[in-house]
Amino acid sequence: MHVFVTGASGWIGSAIVDELLSHGHGVTGLARSDASASALTTKGAQIRRGDLDDLESIRAGAEDADAVIHLANKHDWSNPAASNAAERASVQTIGDALAGSDRPFLFASGVAGLTPGRPSTEQDPSPYSGPESPRGGAENLAFEFVEHGVRSIALRFAPTVHGVSDHGFIAYIVAAAREKGVSGYPGEGTNSWAAVPRLDAARMVRLGLENAPAGSRLHAVAEEAVPTRRIAEAIGRALNLPVASVAAADVAGHFGFIGNFFGMDLTATSAATRGLLGWTPTGQSLIQDIDAGAYSA
Repeated sequence: MHVFVTGASGWIGSAIVDELLSHGHGVTGLARSDASASALTTKGAQIRRGDLDDLESIRAGAEDADAVIHLANKHDWSNPAASNAAERASVQTIGDALAGSDRPFLFASGVAGLTPGRPSTEQDPSPYSGPESPRGGAENLAFEFVEHGVRSIALRFAPTVHGVSDHGFIAYIVAAAREKGVSGYPGEGTNSWAAVPRLDAARMVRLGLENAPAGSRLHAVAEEAVPTRRIAEAIGRALNLPVASVAAADVAGHFGFIGNFFGMDLTATSAATRGLLGWTPTGQSLIQDIDAGAYSA
């Protein structure tokens, strides 16, 4: 298949592009900068210039491809409404372009807030609908296109997709530890995060593209629940910093915006995904990656 990928030069997207190319698929990546375009060209991918605000470029990329993997997101934590609006508009545009074609449309989602109090499963629908909801309700919007001949598939990534050079959520927590001189964890540190190695996540996406039916919710989850205290202790070891609890009232001030997430239980299972795709994660655990120095540079 020839796959149009948004977010193709990002942390997860670049690994997915490598995975697709190494298994015989063609790739066109959406690139908003010369640096992104150069990196993708070097890999052997084709380029379509544009960004999330360039809906005509996104539409054309979808129309010209055999499948779409939509990973790009503004991630503007200072203006989540703008990020949500852009996500919804992109999903609407891609869905319209693919309608009636039975082509695959895989899109990034997550496990945050799906099922408070227990790990989320692939059977749990997203509670977020409408343009004012997180991610602009894009998961439910994309699934509306199943009835219009689109093979929509949700890619629910664990809150940390980890590895060397990760600049995601764990990197923010590491940065807070460096700044404060202490590796903190919220409260008693008993809340937990799901986690997945980056290359395992990329392989799951490629298998989903090739095998998952319309309406699938795929969980890129290798570890169901890593306690935040264990994460903080590993960061403390890696940076040679003391480890301490951060009171609930101080979490936002200590960690910044990431504190809103670090204080949550963001757990999920992936049993159905593994069974459907024959996917077995093989990478190091999150704690092993931290201990090995993935976040120490």
